[in-house]
Amino acid sequence: MTSSHDDTLRAPASVSVAGPRDGFLTDAFPDVRRPDVGTVLIREWDAGSPEGQRAVRDGLARAWEETPLPAGFLARVLFAGTDGRSVLDYAQWTSDAAHREFVRSEDTGPADRIAAAWKPVGDGGDAGPTRYRLYRSLLPQGQPKAPGCIVRVAFRTTGHDAARELVDGLLDMVGGQQPGEGGIASHFHLSEDGTRIVNYSEWTDPESHAREFGARLQAGGPVMDFIESLPGVVPLGFRRYVNPRGLVRG
Repeated sequence: MTSSHDDTLRAPASVSVAGPRDGFLTDAFPDVRRPDVGTVLIREWDAGSPEGQRAVRDGLARAWEETPLPAGFLARVLFAGTDGRSVLDYAQWTSDAAHREFVRSEDTGPADRIAAAWKPVGDGGDAGPTRYRLYRSLLPQGQPKAPGCIVRVAFRTTGHDAARELVDGLLDMVGGQQPGEGGIASHFHLSEDGTRIVNYSEWTDPESHAREFGARLQAGGPVMDFIESLPGVVPLGFRRYVNPRGLVRG
């Protein structure tokens, strides 16, 4: 719901490197509202080029496919930015404790494979993810369509009160349902300390979001006027992502 300078070209389709795995879907969009999610880990990388973007996603997908996964692991999906260089990493766990125990107990084999996958982004791959909780969602209108694009919209806030005021106000403004032709749903995640909001917004395709942005989400419109009226809220822009890669527990 904020401005961005990325292009809207669809990233080229990639060939899956994650083989079949019992109990998991490969290269699927995650179910954001599944009831067993206790924590969400989100981070982004600038891989520098389409080649770097592909290498990061392939390497991480391969590393996780080769790693024994605990019961607390629900999903880890890597999306390709339509700008040809960004990577969005979205992971779901049953709890913070389950993820921390996995990190504490994993042997050097998975760690080495994951470290190798980060080489195209240099030191940027070493930064840990931010922990989020799903707060509220704009729900689909009617029978939801299958997503073909994720739009990551980010905000910085001064804390939980400002973050909730923003999300609650946006949902009240549109009646709790996702607007826009091609819009499916929007899921607002708040960071543990309340200083970050990530809206994981599902669309049928990048072009649908581009049309909605041009029609309703420009500066001077009611949505942006509301956002800009709130103290303690700074919009950080958006990126469009396609082509999920990874594992989702069925």
